[in-house]
Amino acid sequence: MKIPISVLVVIYKSNGEVLLIERADKANFWQSVTGSVDSLDEDLQIAAAREVLEETGINVDALPAGSLQDMHHQIDYEIYPQWRHRYAPGITRNTEHWFSLLVPDGTQVQLAPREHVAYQWLPFTNAASKCFSRSNGEAILQLFSAR
Repeated sequence: MKIPISVLVVIYKSNGEVLLIERADKANFWQSVTGSVDSLDEDLQIAAAREVLEETGINVDALPAGSLQDMHHQIDYEIYPQWRHRYAPGITRNTEHWFSLLVPDGTQVQLAPREHVAYQWLPFTNAASKCFSRSNGEAILQLFSAR
């Protein structure tokens, strides 16, 4: 069963482009990297780095120190009914913690084909509006409003 604590990682380049990935289980569902912690005591930053590696093949440990940043923001949202079966009975809400990851130009992306079928780099405003989840778009806009 999934734990209802997750991370969202906005991956971006210095030119303002943001990486979006399309889910394999839902066409046109574009998003940033997301995923649940593996255990209640898993450090959120470690969970974020793990999810980035699993979903994009980008190894945070190979990037300059400080590339992965905690945005010090979290949201609580209702889990879509079609995905509640992944959680313990009665769990309907999830707490998501936001992170950002600055990657160099030319960073290669290797998707996990069972999870995602396509990716694209978009200017941050376009990426924010293309996200299926409104809060994912808000995370992107918040990241760039602080710059």
